Parts: sequence; structure tokens; C-alpha cells
Amino acid sequence: MSAVISDPPTGTSLVLTRLRASLLVLGPSERRVAEAILAAPATVIEWSTAELAQTAGTSTATVSRACQSLGFRGFQHLRLEVARSAPLAVSPHHHALDQIFTDAADAISLGRQSLDLVCVEAAVTALLSANRLVLVGSGFSAPPLQDAAMRFATVGRSVEAPSDILAQQFAATSLGTGDVCLTVSYSGANTHTLHACRAAKEGGATIIAVTSFGRSPLTQLADIALVTSPLSRAHVIDPYLSRLSHQLVLHTLHAELFARSDTNSITMRNVVVDALEEDER
Repeated sequence: MSAVISDPPTGTSLVLTRLRASLLVLGPSERRVAEAILAAPATVIEWSTAELAQTAGTSTATVSRACQSLGFRGFQHLRLEVARSAPLAVSPHHHALDQIFTDAADAISLGRQSLDLVCVEAAVTALLSANRLVLVGSGFSAPPLQDAAMRFATVGRSVEAPSDILAQQFAATSLGTGDVCLTVSYSGANTHTLHACRAAKEGGATIIAVTSFGRSPLTQLADIALVTSPLSRAHVIDPYLSRLSHQLVLHTLHAELFARSDTNSITMRNVVVDALEEDER
């Protein structure tokens, strides 16, 4: 990560959220530095670089390198940000609802910091000029894509979003130059998704990937990668915190397409009204 935190975040520390996210991508020695900070954030603000290195079982040079990998100028900068963003008091009794909404807010903020606006604009440009648009993804990434397919249809675009893995492969294989394959994959390593994207790539289609990891087989394959940050919470089965940012990315692409197209929004609203009237009969 290259972004440096400059404004004090609110609620649960966004600095600590950044550290938790980075556990998945740091090397072993640097990961121990992040883990040591996460284990005692209220104490680490009183430590020296040497004390942190000793606690993490590594060198002061590794501490400095880890801080820079996290997007800070060094340990002193990281320590200052941890101190600035530390809550004044922590209640030992809080409902899961509060924690989940706080985590979600932090995840969205971190996702926005990680996204490259140039890549977002490139994705919008590719979608605007696409002859065909095929959406592929499986598992927990499939529902956001189905939602996006319906939204893209409101822009007057013909969208293919097969839910079956084999059907995705067929659709991707039939793509060619001037077409776009849009995919969502949390890890960027889903076998079925990679198969479909490789098939689309071989046919000459543009691959747009929405994912949480900047270094993955999918980002190496994609022409345009929209990368948010992974969140390493206990929710390892369903990475819903990261999927929040994925859904917002898809919604952003739709909003930009709608704003730059000549779609009649009144006509689309009438479609919804007609459907609601049918339900009431």
C-alpha cells in the first residue's frame, strides 16, 4: 500500500484496520511486526523501534521496512497515527451490531483509499465501448455480479451473467476483440473464474477484475484491475467486509455508465412501476 494516512479517522482505528488487512500480504518478518502492534496498540505508542523489534523477534531495519510497506514513513509516523486514532475509552460490553457497522465503515474507507481512480476511469471507458459484456464469478462473488447485471441493464446494455460455471465458460470463450469480461473475485485465485477469464483473454476481450489482492493470478491476467484491500477478520469463510467495497465499485461503474449514456431514466422507471402494478393485481 502506498497511501499515507493523514487525517485522524473516527470510530475504530482505521490504522489498525490497515494493519489487520496487511497481515494477508506481508512477509513473515514484517507480519510479526504488524501482529505485535495489533496485540498491544495502547502500549506500542510508548515503545522505541528497538523495543518493537525485540517484541516482534526481528530487526529494527525490518520494523522500518514493515512500516513503509504499510504506507507510513517509518515507525515514528505509524506510532503517531496509532496514538491519534486510539479511542478515548473502550466499552467491555458492546453489541455485535455496533461492531459490525463500525467494521463495515472502516472496511469501506480502507477500500476507497486502496482504489486507483485512473483504473476506475479506464474500466468505465472500456464498458462504454464494449460490444458484448459478460460477467463471471462464483461462490460469494456471484450475488454482487447478478445485482450488477440488473443495474447495467437499466443503462440499456445487453448483459450476460450466467450463474452456471460451465455456462460462464461458454460465454467467455465466445468473446472477442471489443468485448468485455467483468469479474469479481475476493482472492483473485478462484480456479473457475481464472479459466473463464483466460478464455475471454485468448479471444481478445478486455478483462476487468474487481478483487481484494493486488498480487494474484487474476490481477496478472486482467487488463484493468480494481483492487480494494483484504480484511483479515474472523470472517474467513465469507469475506463480507471486502465484498462491501466490491459492491460499491460495481455500483460506481453503473453510476458512471448511466451518467455518460443516453438512457432515458423515465423509461426505466416506468418498467419498475409496471412491474409493481402487476404485483398488486
